Amino acid sequence: MPERVKRALIFGRFQPFHKGHLAITKWALDQGFDEIVFLVGMASENYTPRNPFTAGERIEMIRLSLQDEGLGLERFITATIRTLETSIGSVYYVLSYVPRVDVILTRNPVIGKIFEDAGVGVLRPPVFNREVWRGERIREQMASGDPRWIEAVTPRTAEYILSIGGIERLRHSLAKD
Repeated sequence: MPERVKRALIFGRFQPFHKGHLAITKWALDQGFDEIVFLVGMASENYTPRNPFTAGERIEMIRLSLQDEGLGLERFITATIRTLETSIGSVYYVLSYVPRVDVILTRNPVIGKIFEDAGVGVLRPPVFNREVWRGERIREQMASGDPRWIEAVTPRTAEYILSIGGIERLRHSLAKD
C-alpha cells in the first residue's frame, strides 16, 4: 500500500497570486506537507475590480510563481470552484472539488471555524509582509500605474499579467463602476 501523502489546502482568490501566497506555500512545505492543494475560489467571477483575472489565468500565475521559485510542480495540485456562500455546507462542497486534505491553511477565523466544525484540521500560517503582499493593495498599484506591484509578484507572473493586458483590464473594470 502506498505511503499516505500529507496534504494542505490553500483556498483563495489569488487576484493575483503574489509573494505572500508563495511565502505561505514555502512555510507549509517547511511544516512537512508533501503536497499543497491550491483551490482557486470565486472562479465564476472575473473582469471585475475585485476579481480581474480568470480562474485559468490565476492557475497560470500559480504555476509560473512556483517555477520562478524553483519548486517542482509535482508537489502541487490546483482546482477551481465557483463563488460560494460561507457555510458549513459549503465546506463539504469544497472538499468534493479537491483530493483528500489533512488541513486548511487560513488566517480567516470564520473559514477556519467552519472547516474545523467539518472535521478538517486548521493551521494558521504566520503573516508575511502583509502591508506589501496583499491582493487589494497590489491591484490598487496596478490600476494607478504604481510600478511597485511588480515587486509583489514573481518575475514571470508580472510578465504574464502584462502579456494578457491585465493592467488595462483592471483599469477598464474600475471605469465601469
